[in-house]
Amino acid sequence: IEILPLPKTSHQLIVQYLSNLLLTFVSPRKLGTTLFAPLRVRLPHGAFREPDVVFMLAEHAGRIGEEFWDGADLVVEVVSDENRTHDLVTKRAEYAAAGIPEYWIIDPREQTITVLTLRSGRYEVHAESRPGQKAGSVLLPGFEVDTAAVFRAAGGG
Repeated sequence: IEILPLPKTSHQLIVQYLSNLLLTFVSPRKLGTTLFAPLRVRLPHGAFREPDVVFMLAEHAGRIGEEFWDGADLVVEVVSDENRTHDLVTKRAEYAAAGIPEYWIIDPREQTITVLTLRSGRYEVHAESRPGQKAGSVLLPGFEVDTAAVFRAAGGG
């Protein structure tokens, strides 16, 4: 059993903001389903994670269960100061092993949003954005977020 630190208000405000943006983008287009933690996502070898935000394409809806999702198509993690290595290294390796095509890392301390895409079983940096720039999805063309607005949502700038 792994005990993780409870998220702070600023963390949850970022999760809420990004989740709302993603929902507003995917819902009218019927692209798939997006939810936020706590929601279990099954990884290989029976392990589970609870990404901060999770998205599944409509064509993979059969992998959405009531108790947990069997993988995901896009996950988002907001980095916590108490658990930086876990968010930046451990989860990156686990999500890659699970075959999750896109992983967003939102880092309030560094004021960056890193979009990673899966290539040959490993994540590559598609883009890293800072305030004044937009972060965009490869999986969901046209989905972009204003990096500064994400951090403003948490009162961070």
